[in-house]
Formats: sequence, C-alpha cells, structure tokens
Amino acid sequence: MLNTMVIEWLKVRVPISLRETYIQKDAEIWTTALSKYPGYVGKEIWFNPNDDTELIMVIYWQTKEAWKSIPAEVLRESDRQFTEAMGQAFPFVEEGEYHVRKFGNH
Repeated sequence: MLNTMVIEWLKVRVPISLRETYIQKDAEIWTTALSKYPGYVGKEIWFNPNDDTELIMVIYWQTKEAWKSIPAEVLRESDRQFTEAMGQAFPFVEEGEYHVRKFGNH
C-alpha cells in the first residue's frame, strides 16, 4: 500500500455558537499552512446532524510520507496561532488514519 492516498481523520467538539468561527479560523490558519506543502490534496469538514457540537475534519494527502513531512515547528506554530485566534484550545476527541482504496470516479 505504499504511495496510497491517506486520510487524516479528526473529530472535535465545538460549541454551536463558535462553530462558524472555528471553521473560518481553521481555513485561515491550518488549511493555509498545510496547503503550502506538496502532497496536500484537500480538506472537508463534516457536520453530525445528530450532534451540533461534533465536527469531523477529513484531510486528504497524496501519501503518508507527504503528510508526515510537515515540520513539527509548523504544526506547533499553527496550533499556537489557532488557539490564540479562538481564545481556547479544542483538543481532538478522536484521531485516525485511513488509506484510500478508491478515490473519485475512477
């Protein structure tokens, strides 16, 4: 499964009153930072219709190597900026990694 597309899967709980701000700041800070690196394919944010506080972030990477090549300092600084912009931290409830067997209409 070498060089297989990889999904970074993150679940977070965000109060409904902060949800749109969270999504906006995530795009401004995290997506902007990650998208500068080769191998970043894209990102989706899913809402749970049965739980307004639950968000799932699905980040697509060309390979696991591309995902894991992001410098630790970039991750720390992005996290610091995001926490500062939001006024609080939002730890992930769950994190996962998935490999894609089939992508798109292929």
